Amino acid sequence: MAAARFILASASPRRRDLLRQIGLPPDAIDPADLDETPLKGELPPAYAKRIARDKAEAVAARQQDAYVLAADTVVALGRRILPKPADMATARSCLEKLSGRRHRVLGGITLIRPDGTCSQRLVTTAVRFKRLDEIEIQAYLESGEWDGKAGGYAIQGFAAAFIPWINGSYDNVVGLAVDQVWNLLRGAGYRP
Repeated sequence: MAAARFILASASPRRRDLLRQIGLPPDAIDPADLDETPLKGELPPAYAKRIARDKAEAVAARQQDAYVLAADTVVALGRRILPKPADMATARSCLEKLSGRRHRVLGGITLIRPDGTCSQRLVTTAVRFKRLDEIEIQAYLESGEWDGKAGGYAIQGFAAAFIPWINGSYDNVVGLAVDQVWNLLRGAGYRP
């Protein structure tokens, strides 16, 4: 009997790279195309877990007898969920809100096994931004690195210069807490 396939329910190149880094390259990439609008009054932890679960369930429905991994990264400033900016004005707003403050990066992770069993994790990393001046904000906006990134920044790029402190998983901020994924897959019996 052939081993069950490992499907990543994400188009994120960062998640793919992180999985390869720990020797878990997915057999296939099958992104779930969902509406990721937060529900009215939904708090960031519940949102991160819900979106990861919804992505995994959508992909598992079309990828039978596979391990399906989905994740969602949320940048939370207090009870607010910062968007994944699609335009420079939204990215500027995110950077201005983050400037000089601490925030949380919440990583919702869902694994659905071939038998349909579902396991979830929520990983929280605290991140502090230095106070940004207009020159730094403008340079970051011009880099384009903010495009589509949760909270409008990528810690593994130019924004690393703005972050003097984190507490928790760095990989979670990049897009996927690989230690949690490793443990989930091993616990579920997956062997590459």
